[in-house]
Amino acid sequence: MPTSPTSRDLSSAAQHTSALLERVDVQQLTAPTPCTEFSVRDLLDHLLELTLAFRHAATKTEIAGGEAPREGGAEPDSWRTRLPAQLDALAAAWREPAAWDGTTEVGGISLPGAMAGGFALNELVLHGWDLAKASTQPFSCDPSVVEAALHFTTDVVNAGFGGAYGPPVTVPDDAPALDRLLGLAGRDPSWTAPAIPGRAAQILGQSR
Repeated sequence: MPTSPTSRDLSSAAQHTSALLERVDVQQLTAPTPCTEFSVRDLLDHLLELTLAFRHAATKTEIAGGEAPREGGAEPDSWRTRLPAQLDALAAAWREPAAWDGTTEVGGISLPGAMAGGFALNELVLHGWDLAKASTQPFSCDPSVVEAALHFTTDVVNAGFGGAYGPPVTVPDDAPALDRLLGLAGRDPSWTAPAIPGRAAQILGQSR
């Protein structure tokens, strides 16, 4: 069984992800992401859903019907306003020691609270990187948080729960912790976003 991550503070990862949202261009919503089944819009929808689900996992309560994001919810009023608030609420919920105790439920699956917290941290780090790369932004994450996510993901894979991620991508053993985490979670650390036609010219024009 995977152990609890070495860091139990989701605040930093939540803040880094939230900061990316301000600079996501609507032209990028249909762009691909390193998480191959998701476009940027899909990824934002997924973040809306997971931040809600894992907050309720922390508080061990059920999601109310009016809370669930509507289908196709990654519109400006959701991912620019609702998602930052949900990220803050998620981090606050997991700051409570009781969130990490006992058993909880995520997506209809029962699991230990500490394991749910580890997955929540991983989701923020990995999907934060996905969003940063897809929207051509630099990715920033505290080294201690990356190490905690790597430790937890290694436990997850070694315990036979590797199906939670894509097929692993081989990276050198001496690669940075972030690259090893990404490879273990089925991501290519060298992934880059394809150019959006006309986007470079638009950015150049705005910079003059």
